[in-house]
Amino acid sequence: MINNEEFIIRLQKVIDFYGESASSFAEKIGVQRSSISHILSGRNKPSLDFVLKVLSSFPDVELYWLLNGKGTFPSSSEKQTTVTPDAPISEAPKPVKEMIPQVSNSGDRSIERIVIFYKDGTFKNFEQF
Repeated sequence: MINNEEFIIRLQKVIDFYGESASSFAEKIGVQRSSISHILSGRNKPSLDFVLKVLSSFPDVELYWLLNGKGTFPSSSEKQTTVTPDAPISEAPKPVKEMIPQVSNSGDRSIERIVIFYKDGTFKNFEQF
């Protein structure tokens, strides 16, 4: 279960990082402005749909960081606000295009999205090819 007060702080960090107002952030993720207001005020808890819209619209936001505060934000920037102390250091990841198997993209069978799930419960969502 997530700590709603800490989630609100992390959501506000995301909004501030991208220089958005609450209403422009709501527009970018495709929710009503009142949804953002109610979540930021603590009146409502974020739904799964809300969290997925944030992740989809802002790829530098990691699920595990947003929900639990563990991991990094932004995920691809040199300035990261939170780091898990015991995170293992691994070799540099391969570019996503190198990991995609060679598949025929004929007709309507093009790749829309790739999601990589890690054993620690985190995942990466790739939607731009």
